[in-house]
Amino acid sequence: MSEFEERLKKAVARGASKAESLLSEEQRKKQEAEEHKRLHGKYRLELSERIESVVKKLIDLFPGFRYQSVFGESGWGSACTRDDLVIEKGMRSNKYSRFELVVRPVNEFFVLDVQAKGTIADRELLTRALYQPLGQVDIERFNKAVDDWAIAYAELYATKRG
Repeated sequence: MSEFEERLKKAVARGASKAESLLSEEQRKKQEAEEHKRLHGKYRLELSERIESVVKKLIDLFPGFRYQSVFGESGWGSACTRDDLVIEKGMRSNKYSRFELVVRPVNEFFVLDVQAKGTIADRELLTRALYQPLGQVDIERFNKAVDDWAIAYAELYATKRG
């Protein structure tokens, strides 16, 4: 066998080896992505239950709020809203208030992302976010954040509504 034929066979073997390693790397990435999606789903379900409970407790404290489930492109969670009729100097207007807590959908960065937004009398007064890589999630930290944000909104609402 000539030197060229030997080099040619080695090049083909190297190419086949590279193709095999690229395929296994692709499979590893695919499995990792599936695992991240599974983890995100698990955390989303747990946090969604906590969020629903917290928002319903807010509604109990402030009659007039209506509960809403939130799901879709913005995430999964809960919200409560109300419209208040305000009459000032014989003029009538509505003041809108809303508190929303959602777990954002999984994305290419594979993070667990929870967000809160609070509007009181047409003014957004509360915006919070917490995120961590899915492999490093401290679920207790997220539960505490959900509680803290609801408490902050309740305090703001009690202060601003009057």
